[in-house]
This record gives sequence, C-alpha cells and structure tokens, in this order.
Amino acid sequence: MGHPLEKFLFCPLCGSRSFHTASFKSRKCGNCGFELFMNPSSACVAIIVHEGALLAVRRRYEPAAGTLDLPGGFCDIGETAEESVRRELLEETSLTATALTYLFSYPNTYHYSGIDIPTQDLFFACNVADPSAIQAHDDAAECIWIPLNQVDPAAFGLHSVRQGVERFLSEYASV
Repeated sequence: MGHPLEKFLFCPLCGSRSFHTASFKSRKCGNCGFELFMNPSSACVAIIVHEGALLAVRRRYEPAAGTLDLPGGFCDIGETAEESVRRELLEETSLTATALTYLFSYPNTYHYSGIDIPTQDLFFACNVADPSAIQAHDDAAECIWIPLNQVDPAAFGLHSVRQGVERFLSEYASV
C-alpha cells in the first residue's frame, strides 16, 4: 500500500485534476489552492481488568477478523476521547465505564476500504459498573476474560493494540 493521499486524484473542493503532492502529509490544488492534509484519526482503547483478568474481545470484522482486540474504536466528530471510549465500550460489550484514566498512546495504521488510515490510538484504563452485564455486540464477536498471567500479546491482531497490551502488562499490571 502506498500513502493514503495517493488515492485522492481530484481536488475534493473544486474537482480539478490539478491536485498534487505538496508535502508528505498534504496534497494541494493548482486550480483553487485548497490543501488537503492527512493527519491521523483518533481512536480509543479500553483496558479493563476485573478479578485479575483482562477483558478482550474477538474481532468480528476485518482488519484482523477473528483475532483478539481490546474494546474501542474511532472517535466521532465532536466527541472527546473520554466520550469515545465510553461509547465504544458500551457498543461492543454493554459495559458502562465508571472511571477512566488515560495511560498512553501509539500510532497505528488501520487498513480499511482499500487504504491505510493513519490513527493515533489512545489507551485508557477503565472501571466498569457491572462486569456481569457483559454481552458482545457491534464489532465484537465475543468477550473474553483472560487471566493476566495468561495474556499473550501476540494473539492481538492490531499492531498498536499488541504494543499496548505488552506495555500495560509490563508497566501497569501486577502479574
């Protein structure tokens, strides 16, 4: 896959074909002057530990369908990162976050609809109201509690989530 901006052949503002690379992260229209920047999309990830086990979900869809993941997803326009992680957690697991603590972030590339979308994945430690209310929905095929001492980061299909699990286990979890 090439750079995502290579897919944009026409100016999205005026439709001109005079739409050329201006920098590594932008294309500019020679006709109207519009410049399109490709910045990472923000995404949020929930890390939940309950009774010594990490909550993982099995991915229902590509990319990495069938592999493990952590609950989360893309932030919507007008939404804070905290609102996003709460919404995604509820959509995928039916769990309601009661407390969030920002931990760290990782850049990622998310292959979707034929292009590699650059993302900035924000990881949050979350407490939930009632862990027994868990049900897989939306992008999650199933929800799995994995004892911390049995978590295998290699089983997580997305690169940044794998990195996040490794970092969480080494820096934050008392295994």
